[in-house]
Amino acid sequence: MDVHSVDVGTTVDAVVAAHRAGLQASAARDVRFLRYWVDEERGQVFCLAEAASTADVQQAHAEDPRRHREIFRVQEVC
Repeated sequence: MDVHSVDVGTTVDAVVAAHRAGLQASAARDVRFLRYWVDEERGQVFCLAEAASTADVQQAHAEDPRRHREIFRVQEVC
């Protein structure tokens, strides 16, 4: 799961457009973005991705103008 800091008030539509633009880069890195959530009020975007490593996720977003705050390795338990 990666967490992006974006400008407060960034709309869901803007995040959807950025996500679509980044799909080619993520496919080249064998990263699958499964779901994402947006908190417009706090300027946060949360992306659930499947990849071999956190470095692959970071590189898939290398040209993304949104800053990465953190990437978390998570496992589904239920």
